Order: sequence, then structure tokens, then C-alpha cells
Amino acid sequence: MIKSPNNYSPFRKSENCLKRRACVLNIMEQNGSISHEEKITANNEPLPLPRQQENKNKSYAFFVLDELEELAEKYNFNVGGKIEIQTFMDEKLQNFFVELSAKNKDCGVAYLALDNQTGGFKACVSSIGNAHRLPGSILKPLLVYAPAIEEDYLSPATPILDEPIDYNGYAPQNYDGKCRGYVSARECLEQSLNIPAVKILSSVGVSKCTDYLQKMGLQVEQEDKSLALALGGMKHGFTLKELLSAYSVFPNAGVMQNCGFIQSVKINGASVYQNPKTSKQVFSPETAYLTTDMLKSTAERGTAKKLNNLPFEIAAKTGTVGTKNGNTDAYALSFTTKDSLAVWCGNADNSKINCTGGGTPCNYLKEINEYLYEEYKRQGEEIPPFQMPKTVVKIELDKPSYYATHTIMLADENAPANYRFFELFKKSAIPLDKSLSFTFPSILTPSVCLTENAVHITLNPNSPTYYQYRIERSDYATHTTLYEGNFIPEFVDNTIEKGQNYTYSVTPIYKDKIGKKILLPSISTQENSTVMEDKKIRETEWWNK
Repeated sequence: MIKSPNNYSPFRKSENCLKRRACVLNIMEQNGSISHEEKITANNEPLPLPRQQENKNKSYAFFVLDELEELAEKYNFNVGGKIEIQTFMDEKLQNFFVELSAKNKDCGVAYLALDNQTGGFKACVSSIGNAHRLPGSILKPLLVYAPAIEEDYLSPATPILDEPIDYNGYAPQNYDGKCRGYVSARECLEQSLNIPAVKILSSVGVSKCTDYLQKMGLQVEQEDKSLALALGGMKHGFTLKELLSAYSVFPNAGVMQNCGFIQSVKINGASVYQNPKTSKQVFSPETAYLTTDMLKSTAERGTAKKLNNLPFEIAAKTGTVGTKNGNTDAYALSFTTKDSLAVWCGNADNSKINCTGGGTPCNYLKEINEYLYEEYKRQGEEIPPFQMPKTVVKIELDKPSYYATHTIMLADENAPANYRFFELFKKSAIPLDKSLSFTFPSILTPSVCLTENAVHITLNPNSPTYYQYRIERSDYATHTTLYEGNFIPEFVDNTIEKGQNYTYSVTPIYKDKIGKKILLPSISTQENSTVMEDKKIRETEWWNK
């Protein structure tokens, strides 16, 4: 979680607000809703802060008029005369949003639904208009994980050390203040860990990662380009519309399309705008799918696990903004192959709320997804699963080396199922090293020492426990197998005799595969042999010889 900016209001009086009001009043006068005198009077009134509950029912129209103003400036047409605006609104979904928003009495809310295929916003309710808010951890997939995968800095399996860090006084902490040691990139994202996200951003580079944000329409000011951006730390933030538009690159194979509320505009019968079907490739299809699959894990067992019993594939991310004194913003965002959805809870004046992204917003998000699922089913449609590109492959990895030494190796074909695990990789980034720990059993050299008339052989703690171990002893006349069985941390040989020289060996065995025999340093039980030899060396002037 990160701190909200002090004294920041998304509804400051500005020239844009005045222009927007003038535009709306002109349209209302042209449609006969108000007289010319009423328009002049309304135009001279000071701009108040919008009241949250009243704004909810008018949200879609607000966003349409807001977009109309931007389009008029961009495409150089005047708003006047008889205006016909065709939107992407789904009336039934919009009504559902209005009903759902009425349930919440504790704080302001915003719901937004985007059709992934058309890039059109189907429904919208917002108590804060199109305000900029701090994004919190919602930004991590867009800024950190997808760029790192695209640049080949990591895969979902990459182990990252979750440890205390300090970058010249910036010392981020995880939400619970704990560090977990080595954690896979997949788990880092699904649990929304802060320290790994900052470490990844530092490795890839803030400048390189923010370039990707800008390709998705998320402009970052120079003063905001710091490691704190990994956790959503910035001055003003982004609108929910901007964030959801950016997330649509994942279900669209890495392609950013033009997202909006308006399909077309006619003035006095003449077409002045038609939604352009423009698009640009931000991430490769491989990166988009791998990030999506990691966000599926977030919905299955991570911070958005309240969605895990939905009967279709869904990817999700949550985010919370606040301090130790309380939260100000809570997000839950999801996408399927059909729709991208976002829910926000908070207040326009930054007053505290009693929820996190994985709580109330996730509950609302689930209700919206359930509603859409039932609507699709009623229309005889399904929500298809995400399609894995042919350039992404599922690879079996060696579990012992991954957890013991934190290295990524291909699994030994002789390894039992419980010593392997699967993960996804780009075809161009498949691991090259392969474990042979089951085909050719091997261990690190054990230690051996003579203590109180007994020989102690200690196996390295990282020696596999799934091997059988054979411990043998040789002297000048005999060869004896002392032990053959399961892993034991230490073996003690108390059957030795004085005046002997012994050589011990340890051999790892897996089923019928006999590994390399490890010969240990010889042990002598001749009385004071070591002491006498040391004394002889000290007393001899060997340097004069």
C-alpha cells in the first residue's frame, strides 16, 4: 500500500470543467431541455463538487459527453445543431450497474465494463466521474511483470529473493511486513508482494518499463519515474478508464486498441466521427498470455481468490492504496476472453474506507461476472478459455533443484511425478540445463572426522532424501558395507580399532541407478599419530635442508 497525496481533489475547478459544462448546456439548449436564459444562468454558477449518489445514474452520459468534447477538439468539429451520438452502451448491463451501486452505502464506487472485441465501454457507473486516482498494485502487471517478461528478464518460474531492501533510503515493505525468501515470479504476482516488484523494476529499468505504459496510453511525468512507481506511487495517478483500457492488451494478444464510449457522431445528418479501428502491438502474444496465466493464478489462489469458483477462465488483479492509518482506494479488476471489468471503492475527498481490493471490490466484481455469465448463457453463448499461443510451451521442471538451490532445470525423465512440476515458457526462452539427479545420482562430498574413538560421517544437508545411501569402509585387509538405507544426517562408526588406517566411501543410489562413489579423506587411529607427526615437523629444521 502507498500513501495518498495530501490535499488532492479530483474535482478541482479548471478550464476543462468549464468547457465541459458549456458543451453540455449547449446540447441541452439545442435539444430544448433548457432555454437560452437558463443556459446563461447555469453557465455562471460556480462549479460544485459532484454529489456521489446523484452522479451514479448519470455516469455513462457524463463519460460520453466528456469523450465528445475530446473528439471535437481532436477531429476539429463544432458541437452544435442536431447531434446524433451512437454509443457502445449495453442498457441491461448499465441498469444492473445502477442497481448494484445502490447497495453500497459506505463509500463511493465506480464500475466499468469493456468489450474486448470492439474496444467499447458497455456500462459505467462512477461516483467520482473520470477522476485520476492512485493505482496501487493494479499497476504491477502493466509496469513490472509484463515488461520484464517481454524483455526476457523473467518467466513465471523465475525465483526472486523476497528480502529486506533499501535503495538509497527507499525501503519498501510487503503488505504484512514479512519476507518470504525465494518466491517464484508467479507467486509474487498472485500474492501482490511489494519487495519483489520493486526489485524487478530496478533490474529492468524504470525508463524502459514506463515506455511500455506510455504505449498503453498511461502517461508518466518525469518526477514520477522512480522505484516507488512499482507500487503505484505517483502524484496524480490514472483514471479507471485508462487503467481498464491498458489491461485490455492482455486478452487481445498484446494489442492495444482504441477504447471509448462513442461509436459515431453525426451533426445535422453529416458524419463527423467514426470510431477508428486503430491498434498497436505493445507486448508479444507470448508475453500477453504468460501475464494472463499468472493473473489466472491470482484469481485462483491469490489476492482475488474470491473469484475462484466462477465456471469460466478469468484473470484478475487487486490493489489497495492507503497508509497505516487507513485505506483511501481499493481496486479489483478482471478480464475474460469477452470482457474486461474494473471496480473501485473510495471517496472523492480521500476520506478513509474500510476495505481492501480483495474484499468489497472483489465481491462486486464477482457479482458482475456472474451477471454477464448468465446473460451469455441465456443468449446461447459461452465465455471461451484463453488460447495459448504456439510459441508458448509447458515444460516439466526439476523440483529438488528448484527448491534446494533455486535453479531452473529441466526435469530428469526418470524423476517420479512428485519431484517434477510444470511451468510455462516462451519457446525462445526454454531452460537449457537438465537435471540428471535420478539417472545419475550424485551428492556433495560428506564430511568425516574422528571423535572419541568413533568415526562420524555427516551428509551435506542438501543431499537428496529420496536416495538410498551406501556407506563402506576399507582398511589394509578388509572391505565392509557399514550401512545401506535411507538418508540419515549422520552415520557413526564405533567399531573401529586402534592402530589402523581407514578409508570410507559414500555412494548414492536411486532404484537401480548407482551413482558416483565419493571417497572420503583417510582416517588414522594410530595413537597420537597426528600429534607426533606435527611435533616432528615443528622440531625439524626442514627449511635448512
